[in-house]
Amino acid sequence: VQLQASGGGLVQAGDSLRLSCAASGRPFGIYGVGWFRQTPGKEREFVAGVHWSTSTTFYGDSVKGRFLVSRGDASILLYLSMNSLKPEDTAVYFCAARYSARGSLDSVETYDYWGQGTLVTVSS
Repeated sequence: VQLQASGGGLVQAGDSLRLSCAASGRPFGIYGVGWFRQTPGKEREFVAGVHWSTSTTFYGDSVKGRFLVSRGDASILLYLSMNSLKPEDTAVYFCAARYSARGSLDSVETYDYWGQGTLVTVSS
């Protein structure tokens, strides 16, 4: 499956933004999908994810209560609605998908497919 994240941009602190993750098709057998982010010199960080069959959502501690992850329809696999954005949310955001049930949904190493990232910049 091929993934492509979009929707990033430059916003001010307190603003909202919605990211989309498009898939090349309707991937069958997916176990989970997630959003991660990365800044230069830092490891990729889990942001939010969905257990596909149950639609159970999971969030990183730094975004709980501000971000909302949701499944899409048609060609969009996943959305990430980001509210009350902070300068520390500035990063390249990636969407990813996994087929294996082994390991936790917030673990970078368990994801099989990654899309190109989209840059989110939050100014103070």
